[in-house]
Amino acid sequence: MTRAEVRIEREQRLEGPEKPEVPRVRTPRSIVVYLSYAWLFVMIAAAIFADLLPLASYSVPVGPPRQPPQLGSLDLLAGTDNLGRSMLSRCVYGAQVSLLIGTVATLIGSALGSSIGMLGGYFQKRTDAGIRLLSDTMLAFPPLILLMALTAVFAPGLGTLMVGLSLIIIPSFIRLARANTLTWTAREFVLAARNMGAGHGRILGREILPNVLPPLLAYLPIVMAALIVAEGSLSFLGLGIPPPTPSWGGMISDGKDSLATAPHLVFVPAAVIFCTVFALNQAGDHLRGRFDRTMRD
Repeated sequence: MTRAEVRIEREQRLEGPEKPEVPRVRTPRSIVVYLSYAWLFVMIAAAIFADLLPLASYSVPVGPPRQPPQLGSLDLLAGTDNLGRSMLSRCVYGAQVSLLIGTVATLIGSALGSSIGMLGGYFQKRTDAGIRLLSDTMLAFPPLILLMALTAVFAPGLGTLMVGLSLIIIPSFIRLARANTLTWTAREFVLAARNMGAGHGRILGREILPNVLPPLLAYLPIVMAALIVAEGSLSFLGLGIPPPTPSWGGMISDGKDSLATAPHLVFVPAAVIFCTVFALNQAGDHLRGRFDRTMRD
């Protein structure tokens, strides 16, 4: 055996056997998820820049009443309502109300519920028992009855809706945050931080919160979709945003009496609500599958 052959054999022995190549697992991408994100982007952009769009005011008639959708004019693309106002313009300005209420109420309710749930899951014992009793009590009260009671006691408006919708989602986030906190509190790195003398605030803020936050954030779009439906239900019952400010539920309520002769008065805002809620649920499922570790384990 020559010196070159000996050297090659020695190098192969040192390198060891070749590692097998494992193909990368590719997650299938759904076109429905991309369409959902596109719809949400369009709705958010339309709500933010509604005043810059070439649309008539939502309170000014643009044609005869109850005109069906027609091409040729942007204001008449979705038809007109009972007073001749543009349905498209009212849907766009109604998005400001629905998305604002859904977003703000979700952020307030999730922040309060998550904070309370983390305290119960971390301290446990009597604190946890009291927080569980609080969440069970709030869950036992029918949400729609609570919202109707609040709007009956206080004047229907933006603030009343935000407070009421925030209250009904607090128990859900208490339970979700508590369950995740219980899981992470028993982990080794939390016990190590406690043995090194870290305080409760540092452990909750720097050790547990970064691990509890992803599943909570992934749950936000689903909750927001439920709150948009709740706001639409209250507006349909006349307990939401008072006119002339448009809202999707109020538009359905205004057109229900003309359903036989002008069905677009109901179907146009109903289609907008359906597409928005469907898109939020698709986005929530996608985010949960990507960021929630319990979905992957």
